[in-house]
Amino acid sequence: MAVNLPLPIPEKLTAVSGIALGHAEAGIRKANRKDVLVMKLANTATVAGVFTKNRFCAAPVQLCKEHLGALKADAPIRALVINTGNANAGTGEAGLANAQETCNALAKLLDCAPTQILPFSTGVILEPLPVDRLVAGLPQAIENLQEDNWYNAAQSIMTTDTQPKAASRQVVINGQTITLTGISKGAGMIKPNMATMLGFLAFDAQVAQPVLEKLTRDVADRSFNCITIDGDTSTNDSFIVVATGTAGVEVASIDTTEYAALYAAVLGLSQELAQMIVRDGEGATKFMTVTIEEGKDAEECRKIGYSIAHSPLVKTAFFASDPNLGRILAAIGYAGVEDLDVSKINLYLDDVWVAKNGGRNPDYQEADGQRVMKQSEITIRVKLGRGKADATIWTCDLSHEYVSINADYRS
Repeated sequence: MAVNLPLPIPEKLTAVSGIALGHAEAGIRKANRKDVLVMKLANTATVAGVFTKNRFCAAPVQLCKEHLGALKADAPIRALVINTGNANAGTGEAGLANAQETCNALAKLLDCAPTQILPFSTGVILEPLPVDRLVAGLPQAIENLQEDNWYNAAQSIMTTDTQPKAASRQVVINGQTITLTGISKGAGMIKPNMATMLGFLAFDAQVAQPVLEKLTRDVADRSFNCITIDGDTSTNDSFIVVATGTAGVEVASIDTTEYAALYAAVLGLSQELAQMIVRDGEGATKFMTVTIEEGKDAEECRKIGYSIAHSPLVKTAFFASDPNLGRILAAIGYAGVEDLDVSKINLYLDDVWVAKNGGRNPDYQEADGQRVMKQSEITIRVKLGRGKADATIWTCDLSHEYVSINADYRS
């Protein structure tokens, strides 16, 4: 059961002018489920993405990076195609050929070049992609193209997710309303760089390509690269931002008030979508925010935050509501910050001051720690006492159900 994650309401997902979405049931892995998604983009759209840093990255990731790297002004990205049920990863040259065949087939249907298509896959690794089924499903997806199809789109990219993840918001820039809508998926094999996830976010402002690329990288670093469930980095992770360019607002530089407003809106929506992934973590019963404060720099804050959030001992303690909080101190200590002065460290669980100046707070009562740990949402706050930098990581607990899900994932 997802942790405090309400189902998205289709009527509250706002259409973004310049992007249409269509789904199909192609039987990629299982029958009678939405498993292919096509996103068709306006000619005015610009597209940017960040991808997994796993060296075993999947064939579609390799092709996406190639197509984005060879962008031409007169040949913009025209469509995205996503399949679930099969990751097309660990599939060698045949996998690359299948990803290319997918692009070729959709390009023919949309009358564009294959390099104007970005492919994405998610699902089981090391199995051949049934490309014939995927290609056969493309006409159905195109037939279903609609601007207000975001809810079906969110369903079409799910794997072990218990529910679709989607959200919308609007921001007023220069007196005009800019609409943003996004979807994400992911529940396991989640770790930064990036998490086992797909994220697609679109808005209708006009954004120059270099500006969009910076915005996407910076937003990813403060959203999808700040979540962890189990410490595994997937082969297929991708976060794509589309600026359809159909609205009257233009963002041509990062040194403008328009960029600041757009960045804040994109970051807020991306953090919401990223947190949805953690809330729906496989077997999750608790949502935990790990905040590291008073660090020397952001890098060491993130390093310590990840160390706490990745720790199986910390995560299982929270699942059991067991205030065995020395595990957090141990995770801080082995995070790899060599000159860390532990005598300055203060640790809090929500409002409970647990460790003071590197040792147990004399006023700390275990009953207070257990009270907090029984909550479904918990904040772990660490003050390092060595500077002004900070970082926040989002994670969940580790339960028996996580083991059960992953022991039976392919059935």
